[in-house]
Amino acid sequence: MFTINCRGKLLSLETPVVMGIINATPDSFYEGHLEDGTEKMLALAAEMLGEGASILDIGGQSTRPGSTRLTAEEEFSRIGPLLHCILEQFPQAIISVDTYSSDVARAALASGAHIINDISAGRLDENMIPLVASYGNVPYVCMHMKGSPENMQALAQYEDIAVEVIDYFIGKITNCRTAGIKDIIIDPGFGFAKNATHNFKLLRNLQQLQILDCPLLAGISRKATIYKTLGITAAEALNGTTVLNTVALLNGANILRVHDVKEAKEAITLVQQLNNA
Repeated sequence: MFTINCRGKLLSLETPVVMGIINATPDSFYEGHLEDGTEKMLALAAEMLGEGASILDIGGQSTRPGSTRLTAEEEFSRIGPLLHCILEQFPQAIISVDTYSSDVARAALASGAHIINDISAGRLDENMIPLVASYGNVPYVCMHMKGSPENMQALAQYEDIAVEVIDYFIGKITNCRTAGIKDIIIDPGFGFAKNATHNFKLLRNLQQLQILDCPLLAGISRKATIYKTLGITAAEALNGTTVLNTVALLNGANILRVHDVKEAKEAITLVQQLNNA
């Protein structure tokens, strides 16, 4: 089973873990996580850690369909103060930064971040993979996406989505390992250049991605595939999220990236009991 080295902090994935999402963006699709000011986001971080999150994932750049790219300065101005405060108040926390900018990643790592979570897997910034590799023990979340957030939904076309995602990761993992990245986490990118049908097919066949021999992250929390399928809002999608997180766990997910830590931890506990029965 996997253990990742987060700049000297070892994190075992023998039992799946939870990554709590903290959005420092003004246009998060899930408004329940919009917090005004560092103090309230710090309280959210405390709550998530108290509920059992192993990783906090901080993002300042919106990646919703059609979103536009910020400058590195704008993006880091949103996350830098929060990153500093969390590390000061919770020095044992493992912090991931959700960015596809190598300049933001560099500033975040210099400030003490432990993991880089890149939705573009280095495609939107050619300096990203070499930068992460240069730090030695920085895990890299490598996500599948076609195009960019501005145009990705127009590219949602696949013949066999699981096979195409695996082929994509074979190349990306090779690139990352050649550069010197030791711990690569793969994220199939639910909702990124994928419609609901694609997402359900990918989730059903998630176990196939274990052939890549890397930790698997599932990020489906409160996404449109859930709330549009059920005819509800993102704010009402907690139950649906738990259902699909459970499916992801049964199909081999090692990390659940979620807005709701307590419920994700409960799903992990119950699935572990099921697997050990």
